[in-house]
This record gives sequence, structure tokens and C-alpha cells, in this order.
Amino acid sequence: MAGDGEGMLGGLLGVNHLSAMEEVPGLVAEHARRVGFSQTTVYVADLQQQHLVPLPGQRDPSGEPLEPIGIDTTVAGRAYRDSEIVHARHVADPAEGEAAQPPPAGEGPQRLWVPLLDGTERVGVLGVSVPPGAPAAELLAAQLASLVALLVISKRAHSDSYARLVRARPMTLSAEVLWNLLPSGTFANDRVVVSTALEPAYEVGGDAYDFAIDGDTLHVSIFDAMGHDTSAGLTATIAMGACRNNRRQGEDLAATTEAIDAAIAEQFTGRFATGILADLNLRTGWLSWVNRGHHPPLVLREGRQVASLDGEPDPPMGFGLGVRTGLLRYQLQPGDRLLFYTDGVIEAQSPKGELFGLERFIDFIVRREADGMSAPETLRRLIQTIMEHQRGRLQDDATVVTVEWRSRRNEQLML
Repeated sequence: MAGDGEGMLGGLLGVNHLSAMEEVPGLVAEHARRVGFSQTTVYVADLQQQHLVPLPGQRDPSGEPLEPIGIDTTVAGRAYRDSEIVHARHVADPAEGEAAQPPPAGEGPQRLWVPLLDGTERVGVLGVSVPPGAPAAELLAAQLASLVALLVISKRAHSDSYARLVRARPMTLSAEVLWNLLPSGTFANDRVVVSTALEPAYEVGGDAYDFAIDGDTLHVSIFDAMGHDTSAGLTATIAMGACRNNRRQGEDLAATTEAIDAAIAEQFTGRFATGILADLNLRTGWLSWVNRGHHPPLVLREGRQVASLDGEPDPPMGFGLGVRTGLLRYQLQPGDRLLFYTDGVIEAQSPKGELFGLERFIDFIVRREADGMSAPETLRRLIQTIMEHQRGRLQDDATVVTVEWRSRRNEQLML
């Protein structure tokens, strides 16, 4: 089967170059048959990570089009939530509940649900039925899922059908602009894990985040522009663009915030954005940042908050008031997790007027971390909890960025 596996992966990779998104499910199914896989289905997560939606053109064994399935209540959803392969009964219905058990070994085909992952980004899930006793079936399914994830990612940026597929309702203009500028929701290597969440996904106004790796440095920024309209979205867009432009020209953090300040002031009168621009040295763990009127970052260590990175914040960007405090620094320890957030998180208000609050926010993150939950899944559930707190309707944008620093084992801090 190893040779067939190489043929499956190599053949699929070969036909990928001139294929469209709509052709991916058929091509995957065709090449998966080379190793005996059947009933191959590809699902991707919707924008709010509440449902898994099938790529176009797929049908169940009875010929009916596949339907979206829930992430929180199904076996397929568990593969997505836990980022691990899940065995299920060999049934045609992907929405079977969590209680479903796989058949005893050797008693019929196995149904595998395999997460589609790009690093720590959860793209969706792959469903395959494998013959009983097939050698290395799980390994081949995992390899196939890795390739399928890369195929989907390579095609989604220029596929309107994909953009429509992952949306449950129409999107505002400001949200359309911002989502096309934001980096993917997660990133990981052997030194750092970055995860993000932003709501309301379809009406986001002035919140934005950015991150990028440059050698031994992780750049992180978060912005909260005044208002909740298209102008707020444009303000955040200018802030992000000016940040990237100056960062890539080698400007330091303080100078970059000044450039953002000037860019907003040039385009708008009376508009502003708060924000934090930070650099994390991935080799040493030193964090440097400039705070322009924003909530201070938090540091979690071994299941508890150990620091709020306070300091006299500089004025928001857009008023031309300059930088006074400037650069601040803090030494992280391996395993520390940074939390950046906007006020829509802690100021989320229930119908009875109860704020979600900073304490509840921190407690939620700490508890999920203690449960061993991944950072992306923690933020997915955090946003759901905040939405439930406000009965499904946020009054302000809510954005969270978490950064976990992991020093390499063979590197020692030189302080």
C-alpha cells in the first residue's frame, strides 16, 4: 500500500496545478481510490467556526447533496475541535453524534474523520472509509488530509465560490475589506504559537490584528478604530497598511506608530485608533511594545495571570499628539502566553447589564489551558461564550490575539 500511497499523493499533486476549487473533491476521491479509500468527503469550517460545510458538488451514497454539519455535536466536528483523527461507525451520515462508536477491529470498513491542518490553522475535515485491516490506513489518511489542506489553502484566495460557501449571511463592506487584509487566524513553529479571534465576523467595523515573522522576531499588532461603520473599517485599514509599510522598511515601533498617526490624520478629521505594536524576540523571550491608548497586554504563566503590562499609554493614533512613554520591555519565560484584546471582549454586556469583564476573560483562558485545550479551540469557545453572554449580538467588535512563546530546548536565556 506504500507504493499506492505515493501514487495517490503524487497523482493528486500533479493534477492540482490546473484545477479549480470546485474540482478538488472529485480529484481527491479519484486518487484516494488508489489505496482503497471510499466515500471521500471534504468539509471546510465556516467563518465563525460553528459548522463544517461541504465543498461544492459532493453527494451522499443516496445521491443527495451533502449538508453542513455542526462542529460542537458531531464526530466529524470532534476531529476538527481536537485536531486529531476520530474513528466512527461506517455510516453515510457525517452528522452522527458524539456517542457513535467504531465497529470492532476487523468487522467492516472504518470511517475516519481527519482534520485538515496547515500548521495550527484548522481548515476543515476529511472523511474517508477505509477497508478493514488496511495497513497504514491512518497514516495514509493523515498524509492525504495534509495535502488536501494545502490544496484548499492554495485555491481559496481566488475562489468566490469558497468565499460564499463559508459565509452564513451577507457581509458588510467594512468586514469585506478587513477580512481580505487579515492574516490567517493561527500560526505556529517550534518557538511560538499565535492564535486570533474576531467578532462579529460579518459586521466587524474597526478592529484589526496583524502578525508576521522576520527572522528571530515576531511582529504583533492590534488596532481598535473609533466607531463601527465603514469609516472605522477604513481607519483600521490605513492603520494596518501604514504599520506593514513602515515595519517592512525597518522603522522601529515608536516611529511606526507615529507613521500610523500621520496616515490616519491625513485621511480623516477626528478619527483615531488605539493599538499596540509589539516585537517578540523568539530567541531570548524579550518583548518590546508601544501602547497607543490601548488596554495593556496580559501575561499568563503556569495557569495564572502574572503580569498586566501596564505603563503610561501614549495617545491614540490620529490626533498628532506624539509619543511620550515610547518603548516598553518585559522578559517572558518559556511557556508564557500573552493576551492582546480589544474592549469589546471585556465590555460585552448581557441584556441585564452585566459586563463580561476582565476577570471572567482571564479565568476562561486559564481554565481551558488547564484542560489541555489548544489555543485556537480556546479562542473559538471564548468567542461563542461572549456571544452567548450578549445573546448572540455583540455591541462592539471583540478581538483577541494570544501568543505563546516556546524557547528551543537547546537555547538558554542570556540575561
